[in-house]
Amino acid sequence: MNLVSIRLITDDIEQLVDFYQRVTGIEARWATTDFAEIVTPVGTLAIGSVRTVALFGAGSARPADNHTAIIEFMVPDVDADYRRLRDTVEDFVNEPTTMPWGNRSLLLRDPDGNLVNLFTPATVRAVG
Repeated sequence: MNLVSIRLITDDIEQLVDFYQRVTGIEARWATTDFAEIVTPVGTLAIGSVRTVALFGAGSARPADNHTAIIEFMVPDVDADYRRLRDTVEDFVNEPTTMPWGNRSLLLRDPDGNLVNLFTPATVRAVG
């Protein structure tokens, strides 16, 4: 079994896709006006409009209702990403901080309130 993607459901797909394009620097692949993907070398962030929920079962997912997951992207230099994004991202939870487990992390929220962690392994333990 392989984890292939994480899917976010949103009321405003264009806004959310634009946000993740800016954060990742990756152009989204649009399958339809209701579904796009940010494809990275190791996994995909899928973004679907609320109109896609009925295909899985009415009411099976709700937009902007995540209170448990953190979407994480490993980046080469989290401090550089913070400088690049600080004028365009509206909701930073913290500035780059070195965590006890050795990652330097930047936590922010996407327009739907989902937590996003950009991190760079910063210690020998975290890299290994």
